[in-house]
Amino acid sequence: MVFLIVKGKVRVYVMNSNGKEVTMDILQRGQIFGESAFIQHSVRPTTVNAINDVEVIACYPEALYSYCLQSPDLMISIMQSMSQTCNYLTSIIKRSYTYNRYEKVAAFLLDQMDQKHHEISYTHEEIASLLGLSRVTVTKVLNEFEKEKMILLQYKTIVIKDKNKLYAFLHQ
Repeated sequence: MVFLIVKGKVRVYVMNSNGKEVTMDILQRGQIFGESAFIQHSVRPTTVNAINDVEVIACYPEALYSYCLQSPDLMISIMQSMSQTCNYLTSIIKRSYTYNRYEKVAAFLLDQMDQKHHEISYTHEEIASLLGLSRVTVTKVLNEFEKEKMILLQYKTIVIKDKNKLYAFLHQ
């Protein structure tokens, strides 16, 4: 099945060889998960669970196929969503293997920020889990970014104050 999140947040994770859950992503309202269902006989590579109260719309891919044939806009929208997922996963791989802790946090903040809102609703623990860092390390980095006036830390929210400084930080 393919799911569209109508309300709330979900955590996407995998289990490592030691049985520890490794968070891959946190998805929220308007995002889709379960796209691997579009490929017949595919194995679900991740597990998803709710972080808070969640409402989703579930649909079997087979039910969408006839609509996709009738609506090029729907097909394009689905393809764009899948392309965005591929691009995002590529950025996660790059961030994981080539960035230091400061670059990881800066890239994450820039990835999560949308065009209209410069507020990101993640806890330090959630960010740490997503980046493979400790919560203490994430807190230290965020405090340094706040000291440099790149961000403002609020309860469970990070406000981007100067995205250009964060971006420049990545391209030093």
